[in-house]
Amino acid sequence: MLELQTPIRIMLVEDDKDWRRGLSAYLNAEPDMLVAAETGDPQQAAALCEHAQPSVILLDIMMADSPAGLRLAEQLSMQSSARIIMLTSMENGSFVSEALRAGAVNYIVKSDFAGIPEAVRRAAADRSEIDASAAKLVLEELRRLRGVERDYEVDQFKRQVTPAEVQVLQMIHDGHSQSQIAERSFLSIRTVKNHVGNILRKLGVGSSKEAAEKAKDMGLF
Repeated sequence: MLELQTPIRIMLVEDDKDWRRGLSAYLNAEPDMLVAAETGDPQQAAALCEHAQPSVILLDIMMADSPAGLRLAEQLSMQSSARIIMLTSMENGSFVSEALRAGAVNYIVKSDFAGIPEAVRRAAADRSEIDASAAKLVLEELRRLRGVERDYEVDQFKRQVTPAEVQVLQMIHDGHSQSQIAERSFLSIRTVKNHVGNILRKLGVGSSKEAAEKAKDMGLF
C-alpha cells in the first residue's frame, strides 16, 4: 500500500482577494500542496502563522499601497522557520535586495504564475534557487548602487582639491618634476611644494604619484 505524502503547508498573505482566491485554488489543486491559511491583512499574519504552522509563506510585497510585506517578512522570518517567497507585480531591484535581506528565500513576479508551485517545492525542500528574473534585478541593483557609490567618491574627491591642485596632479601624472611644474605653471618651486603638501594631507596618501593616479581614476583629467 502506498504511503500518502504529507502535503506542503502554505500560508498565503495577499490583499488582492481575487488574485488570492485564484492562487489558493491553483495551489490546492497540486497533489502535494495545501493552503493551510490565507489573509489579506498583514496585521493578522503573525498570529495566523503561529496557528497554521506553514512550511512555506507566499507573501505579497505591496499591501495597502505600501511595501508592508518587507517589514512582515523580517518579522515572520524571526518568528517562524517557514521559508518565505515574496510575490510582486513590480520588477524592482531594491525591493528584491531588501526582501532577501529580510529573510526571504525567493522573489517571484506574479506574472510567472505557473512557476509558483515549483518554487514552493524548492523552498519546502530547502533548496531554493532565486528566480532568474529576480537574480537579474539584484545584479542590476548592485550595479546601480556601485555607480551611486562611485559618483559619491568622485564628488568627495573633487571637493577636496582645488583647480590649481588638479593641474599640478595632472602634470605629476604626465611625469613632470616639481621644478618642471613650477616652470610650466609660472609658479615658484615653493608654491608647487605647498600644493603637493596640501594634496598629500587632504587625500591621506603617501606620495604625489599615488595622488595623481587616484585623481586620474576619479576622472579629474
